Amino acid sequence: MKRPHSLRILTVAAALLAVAGCGGTSETKSESASATSTATTTSSSAGAFPLTIEHALGTTTIPAKPQRVATVNWANHEAPLALGVVPVGMAAANFGDDDGDGLLPWVEERLTELKAETPVLFDETDGIDFEAVADTKPDVILAAYSGLTQQDYDTLSDIAPVVAYPKAAWATPWREIIRLNSKAIGMAAEGDKLIAGIDGDISTVVAKYPQLKGKSIMFMTHVDPNDVSQIGFYTTHDTRTLFFEDLGLTIPGSITEASKGTDKFSLTRSAEQIDLFDDVDIITGYGDEKGELLAKISKDPLLSKILAVKRGSVYLLPDSKPLGTAANPTPLSISWVLEDYVKALAEAADKVK
Repeated sequence: MKRPHSLRILTVAAALLAVAGCGGTSETKSESASATSTATTTSSSAGAFPLTIEHALGTTTIPAKPQRVATVNWANHEAPLALGVVPVGMAAANFGDDDGDGLLPWVEERLTELKAETPVLFDETDGIDFEAVADTKPDVILAAYSGLTQQDYDTLSDIAPVVAYPKAAWATPWREIIRLNSKAIGMAAEGDKLIAGIDGDISTVVAKYPQLKGKSIMFMTHVDPNDVSQIGFYTTHDTRTLFFEDLGLTIPGSITEASKGTDKFSLTRSAEQIDLFDDVDIITGYGDEKGELLAKISKDPLLSKILAVKRGSVYLLPDSKPLGTAANPTPLSISWVLEDYVKALAEAADKVK
């Protein structure tokens, strides 16, 4: 995918590197960038170690500023990379990897900018490869955005201190991913600056598309083109849905109400219940490059009656491409695809009268 515009995130990170004196790998980072701990830690002085972080699976104490950082599950490597810290090992990309090298393009570009070799890539196709993680001899394991079970956490904790998600599996918003993972490596202040830079990117791009403001939107889950008898959607517990608010969009009442009665990040409704989505202005979700799924939905006797489908205010992402992957916002992906994603949603919003 072609890079839509220069990344302020990387500019901010470069400035942080100059201040922190960081080098090329997590084994050689300077100790001078230790950060101030905040609400999720019990340390009281700036940059103090040992550092204690509470999360959904327990309490983790990191005895000293980590020199060898490993990450597991989706996107946890992006926060340290954005701050100039190259993990000794991280999960290989298993979705949206268009060239099969285990790296998403924004990660590959960041490694190139840091003149760093690709870290050990953990194959998580069948779950966490604990032996591979242990072989990297990490000082800390980052998993602020993850689906760790208690057993996963306990096993990883035998290898190194583990930072898990704060509340629920796969439900950590992108800002909190950065805050938790940057705190764990002693770079909380730098993490806050990184967040500010990404927020600036978002504000700049969204300002170009005022037609988005206040429009309601639903993120549709994967639909089997051979079975359109039901439609799935992500709830307000999912980061894809939460990201809409960053773009000036709103979550329709139908999705908000459905989300109240569950802690699941996705739900389904039968095609006979499509009137539930009458308050949805825009639908986005995962489709295919050829647009065959959208064509099938548009011709289906029931799904074609969804108001957003009827008026054409639907944008389906190519799910096998990086753009589809990046709809789930992560520290490095946001600025990479922001222009393309927001522009496409704005074009769908133009069809809402």
